[in-house]
Formats: sequence, C-alpha cells, structure tokens
Amino acid sequence: MATKKPSKKSVAKPAERKSDKKKAASASRRAKPNISMIARTLDDAARNVQATTQISDSVELTLAEAYEVQRQAIALRVRRGERRVGIKMGFTSRAKIVQMGISDMIWGRLTSGMIVEEGAPMDFSRFIHPRVEPEIAFLLKRPLFGLVTPMQAMDAVEAIAPALEIIDSRYDNFKFSLGDVVADNASSSGFVTGPWVKPDFDFSNLGLVLNFDGKPVQIGSTAAIMGHPLRSLVAAARFAAEAGEPLQTGWIVMAGGATAAEGLSPNQHVEMEMEKMGRVSFTTRA
Repeated sequence: MATKKPSKKSVAKPAERKSDKKKAASASRRAKPNISMIARTLDDAARNVQATTQISDSVELTLAEAYEVQRQAIALRVRRGERRVGIKMGFTSRAKIVQMGISDMIWGRLTSGMIVEEGAPMDFSRFIHPRVEPEIAFLLKRPLFGLVTPMQAMDAVEAIAPALEIIDSRYDNFKFSLGDVVADNASSSGFVTGPWVKPDFDFSNLGLVLNFDGKPVQIGSTAAIMGHPLRSLVAAARFAAEAGEPLQTGWIVMAGGATAAEGLSPNQHVEMEMEKMGRVSFTTRA
C-alpha cells in the first residue's frame, strides 16, 4: 500500500501564530521614528504646559535618536528667539546610573528662556509638575571640548556658584524611559545661580541644605555629584564635542543634582545654602 506523501502546505499552530504576531509587533516598535514630529510634540507640551504620553509607549528610541529629538526641540526654541547659554548634566550619581541600567551620564541643553532670576518670583504656571535639585554651576572663561583632564577642565573655569535646577518632565506622571528623558532635554526647564566665586578652594565635598519656607527638605554634599563635581564638567566637555557643539566662553554648566529632587508647589520660598559658597533662592508664584 502506497504511503501518502505529506502536503507541502501546513497550517500554523496557534502558538506559532502568536509568535509571529509578537515578532511583527516588535518590528513595528523598531520602525524608524519620526524625529521631527516627536520634537514638535515635546516642544508643544512645554509651551502649552500640557503633559504628553511617553514616547516609549509607541516607539523605542535609540540613544542617538533621542539626542537628535532633543537637538531639534531646542532648535525650535532658538528659532523663537532664545539663545544657547550652556548645558546641564543628569544622572550624576552612581546609584542613578545603576538604577537606569546605563554606563554614563546624560546631558541636556540650556537656553536663555530657562534662566530664573536669583531671589525673584518664578511663575509656577509655566511648569507642568516641577521639581528642584540643589547643584553647583560652572562659568566658563574659554571654550572647552573633547577629552580633557580635570586640570584642563578646571583651567577653563572662571567661577563656580551654588545653583538650583528646576526639572519638569513633559510626560504624564513624571514617568519615562532613558530614551524618553533624553529626548525631553533631560527634563531641564529652569535654573537659578547664586553668587559666583573664584574656584580657588576644594569644592569636592561641600555640605548643603535645601529649604522650603525655612524648613530643611534635603541635606547633602557636592561629593554626591560623581564623587567630585569636576568629573561632571569633564564629561560635559566630552559630550559637547561628540555632539559637535563645543562648550563656549560664558556658558554655564550645571553639574547635576547633589540630592534627590523635591516637588514644588505654588507660593513657596526655596533656598539652598552651600558651605563656603553662600545661598541661592527663588519663590514660586501661583
């Protein structure tokens, strides 16, 4: 009796069909994102003070793509009349780097529209869900870029100051992936600098206190910034060169948070006192 040859056509098993759907969904998530559209969406969210959904809900950005979104979003601000005034560093604690599963810091671009006058009222309505971080800021007296030593980086510094950074994620519930936050300019939204002083003393481990309405909410040290804030400046020079945007004379580099960020509310007086450096403050106006 002849053996029946198996048919060349076969019906996929349910498990196989599910697997195919997963592969198709994965391929869809890896589709090349519309960088310009994402940049406009984030820019609109900031201008309209309206949170948007996370980019990672619909598409995964590579780190390079996320930085390109950031670049284009900041370019929109510059076209409206703002100017570049420096950069800020993010994820500047070892714990945060490990938590995010990355091997390096991140950075964002600062513009003139982000400057908050020291001691003055800050319009709370400009922000979606703002938080504040105590930091140290560097003022550059000459361009700085590429792979530099700490001594070379320090030689480019005119002065240092106690500073406060206002961060404000444009995403719902302040939740984001690595690609999300990089695209969103590392959450940078505003910054305040206190008195500028000559960097002729050791500022690697200065104690600081962040106060809300005279009450301490965070106590920390500049040592929390990569062990020494100068390491943040060295990394800033490297990142800026890789982006083809060398740090310029007169630019400010925000070294990164020295403590966890604290959420802000309307009608608060926010002040940070840093050892040997003085105070920096602002108020939130409803």
